[in-house]
Amino acid sequence: MMHLNRREAISRLGGGLGGLALAALLADEQARAESKSSNPKPHHAPKATAIIQLFMHGGPSHVDLLDPKPALEKFDGKPPPAEVADDEKLTGNLLRSPFKFTPAGKSGIPFSEVLPGIANHADDIAVIRSMFTEHRNHEQALWMMHSGLTVAGRPSLGAWAAYGLGSENRDLPAYVVLPDPKGLPVDGIRNWASGWMPPTFQGTQFRSEGTPVLNLTPKTARSLAVEKGRMDLLGELNAQHRSTRPGELELDARIGSFELASRMQLSATDALDLSKEPVKVQELYGLNNPVTRAYGLRCVMARRLVQRGVRFVQVFMAGQPWDTHNNNASQTRVCCQQTDKPVAGLLTDLKQMGLLDRTLVLWGGEFGRTPGAQGKDGRDHHPYGFSTWLAGGGIKGGTIHGATDDFGYRAVTDRCKVSDLHATILHLLGLDHSRLTFPHHGREERLTDVYEAKLIKPILA
Repeated sequence: MMHLNRREAISRLGGGLGGLALAALLADEQARAESKSSNPKPHHAPKATAIIQLFMHGGPSHVDLLDPKPALEKFDGKPPPAEVADDEKLTGNLLRSPFKFTPAGKSGIPFSEVLPGIANHADDIAVIRSMFTEHRNHEQALWMMHSGLTVAGRPSLGAWAAYGLGSENRDLPAYVVLPDPKGLPVDGIRNWASGWMPPTFQGTQFRSEGTPVLNLTPKTARSLAVEKGRMDLLGELNAQHRSTRPGELELDARIGSFELASRMQLSATDALDLSKEPVKVQELYGLNNPVTRAYGLRCVMARRLVQRGVRFVQVFMAGQPWDTHNNNASQTRVCCQQTDKPVAGLLTDLKQMGLLDRTLVLWGGEFGRTPGAQGKDGRDHHPYGFSTWLAGGGIKGGTIHGATDDFGYRAVTDRCKVSDLHATILHLLGLDHSRLTFPHHGREERLTDVYEAKLIKPILA
């Protein structure tokens, strides 16, 4: 028999106590997370009940689309002044925009000539010209824009919305992602991941071509009675299996996903059956044009999903099409030709159906583009000042907020960091960013995390 002295006994026991403490802590976090997710509710009356995020991967050029700079025209081809010189990555002389800007709507907000459809909604839109972020690499900037920090592995904005509010329709996911059928965007599925939240809060991918959700419908049709009997039996078996494995998040999420999939067999197919849309509506989104059809399909799907109670819908493009290191003018024009009409159609359709007042539409990328030229006619990544716009639920349309300097280099007036944008979006959903927390490793995590985020009040109705 081995005899332990007091020091050894305490040392060994301490390790065991530490393990017990950790297990208790994790169990407590799990219980609190499950309690929150099973009873989601807003902190205050929401202005918007759903969000459609139109994410422009690669970083659209603010000085070519939303933030006209006469100084670039005047000093085109000349070296930038010292106060706006790029001291991190040389981009050469200043490059004027090849596009004309025209005041639009009663508000007179200037929009680029390559955004004629969106310009028709100027009085519904609030343009933020003073955004800035913390990194000029795509991945880090994407993590920042989607999850609040320049590190990977955190829950996305959509996951926070699903966690905080749930879905209005138990037969559809709270958070749906509509990727481009040509391929995933840069950084793939991490754009809509749930991070260290339970997997049930991650985005669910729906396809815009073919069957919306793979393996959703059985190959051999079954009667409703047989289907109900199968589901009841499966539910009992799942409950027995789960009862012997408490606290396994991935198991809970997998069972929840299968149960949701069974309910989605009819609801998802109906929600995405675009043949039910009138020809006039299909033309509104550009479905009759091969250039706009693919993006238009995803936009009309987004409208049908929020119409049926989905909380958060993201529309993505393949790769990073707005990453205009070369041929900035032609690439930007192509991106606008693909997206402008569908986005305008979405705003028109939401408004006609009375949905825009309760649906927040968010347009933008992870950063902007440099006022100086990269190579002959390209623009490089630009995190120091760029633009985004919002419309719909709770937004004061016809508004311009903030400003960059004369050359569009730095945000200088009413500067807005990403956490400010996130806090404002959550506020419109009825969620207080400082109170929406998730227990993780003994810490109350937030989307806005270490930042003292402020609401962007001038754009709020």
